[in-house]
Amino acid sequence: MILVLSKGISPHDREMIRIYLQDRGFTIREQQLGDEAIIGAIGKGVADLRELGLLPGVERVAATSKPYELVSRETKPEDTIVTVGPVKIGGSRISVIAGPCAVESKAQIMETAAQVRESGAVMLRGGAYKPRTSPYAFQGLGMKGLEYMKAAGEAYGMPIVTEVVSPELAVQMKDLTDMFQIGARNMQNFELLKRVGAIGKPVLLKRGPSATIEEWLLSAEYLLASGTKDVVLCERGIRTFETYTRNTLDISAIPVVKSLSHLPVIVDPSHAVGIRAKVSPVALAAIAAGADGLTVEVHPRPDEALSDGPQSLYPEQFERLLRDIEAMAPVVGKELLRIPQPKAGLADSGKRTEPIQSKESAKVAFSGESGAYAEQALIRAFGEEAPRLPVASFRAVFDAVLDGSAAAGVVPVENSLTGSIHENYDLFLRYPDIGIVGELKLRIVHCLIAREGTAMESIRIIRSHPQGFAQCREFLNQYPQWQLETYTNTATAVASIAREGAAQKEAVFTVAAIAGEVAAKEFGLQVLKSGIETNPLNYTRFVIISRRVGDTAPAPPSLGSDKPNKASLVFSVSDEPGSLFACLQILSEKGINISKLESRPIQGQPWRYLFYVDVIIPDTKGVFEAAIGALKTKTEDFRFLGSYRASL
Repeated sequence: MILVLSKGISPHDREMIRIYLQDRGFTIREQQLGDEAIIGAIGKGVADLRELGLLPGVERVAATSKPYELVSRETKPEDTIVTVGPVKIGGSRISVIAGPCAVESKAQIMETAAQVRESGAVMLRGGAYKPRTSPYAFQGLGMKGLEYMKAAGEAYGMPIVTEVVSPELAVQMKDLTDMFQIGARNMQNFELLKRVGAIGKPVLLKRGPSATIEEWLLSAEYLLASGTKDVVLCERGIRTFETYTRNTLDISAIPVVKSLSHLPVIVDPSHAVGIRAKVSPVALAAIAAGADGLTVEVHPRPDEALSDGPQSLYPEQFERLLRDIEAMAPVVGKELLRIPQPKAGLADSGKRTEPIQSKESAKVAFSGESGAYAEQALIRAFGEEAPRLPVASFRAVFDAVLDGSAAAGVVPVENSLTGSIHENYDLFLRYPDIGIVGELKLRIVHCLIAREGTAMESIRIIRSHPQGFAQCREFLNQYPQWQLETYTNTATAVASIAREGAAQKEAVFTVAAIAGEVAAKEFGLQVLKSGIETNPLNYTRFVIISRRVGDTAPAPPSLGSDKPNKASLVFSVSDEPGSLFACLQILSEKGINISKLESRPIQGQPWRYLFYVDVIIPDTKGVFEAAIGALKTKTEDFRFLGSYRASL
């Protein structure tokens, strides 16, 4: 049983709650779980839940039906997001941890850190102490290896996670690691769990090779009950009768555990299969099943590895895997987490990077109300904790960024079913001081939303944004009697029904809205039908905008990449044969791929057009810059909207 305490509870009231529970036979464990102070009442005591709920200082009482209480979703319905330095594990992001099985030398861990960081890993893994089945196998470099690993993490701006194998070592290691790992062999080493939990650092808890899901969650309960509030569960395969792979990945454990517990779940595909060629397919399957991230073994030269070489990816394989994850992420409603690169020269010098702030100090603007698709895109780009500024229109987003009310903004520019959102393309011309600094693609699943108790046959009015109507055209065609009312945002349409319902207008039972499920939950309405978009392959491309400083717009730190792979341009050409061809020829000869080309009328100049172009930036240094220089000589009005990191 869990008692959630009121914020600002007095010491006297807290003590009276303790006495009340102890007098009735309970063992007391106090814990800070996120922002909430709780008291766990454990044991065979007896108490009336109604009386407990009336005690001064008690906000609510949660009686769990599971043997694990702090871990249970009954205790904490919302997902926990574990913070390790600048890294957030859980929520809407996919976090990838990478590194060698074991730290073998300073040069090896530095080389590996550089390679996995360049590919997109956000945390560095590696074993300084290696519990091995054979007493003759490489056991690790000990504290010296941990010092090498810490230096590599600091040089390349990554928190580190490493395995702790004994309670005594936990105390020695606590100042050198950012996150403890409890290995599969130690999952039920309860003295180790209690010691590590009491230290309070984040913990990565691997499932034992023969452990049930309940046993795994009870081990997590030990950690939370001992003091830490940040635990990440790691599925790494269990032992079965199958011998072809090293273990059998229990992929069903991912959705099962996420339904039972609020803790984030990641997967170790390297130990799950033990075969290099099988690691990437299994990793992608884990992401598809809902994993919050991966921990992957990567080695510069796996054939020379002192530990687990056959299951370690080559750096180029790891890079390909992250590109595949980046492409898959929008399908499962997530975004690959990236964190800022350290300042130039620090990696070479071995100096510590500046602390990376994981929380934006300024707001991010979006059009609409809470629950809008743009807000979902904002969360994918900046994280759940990003301070947000909802505004009334797309133009208001640009205004907020321009006047400094917001550090950045999120606006949609294109939908896979209905095409470009021309209003926002035109706004880039009206706001030359605003540039594009990022991009993401959000899968759009539209729902028919109404007050609870509304029947389909009673609906007369549908509210949504024009894009919502356009993307659900085939569904709406089945109900020609419905009257369509246009709103500036899908979430605003949902909010209007909730507000009218609060005013007890009976007519609201004849009104429904088209929006996302998040908006329905936000305003307490019911989803009558889900997936009503014309085609399930319905994606909206959002761009992140920022105010220019000089010729470029700096990306907010939480976007986390200094290596753009895409750029957006707009230009006009002279009214003569071959003028557009000459521009496209420059891009072709430089080997630059065009991903989008669209014309828009120039306002005030009938039958004259601007051309919007998105291009893929080649890896070869200087080629893109040379192409831009050549384009400027062939165009009449050239504007560089921005270069940014995009999912390809």
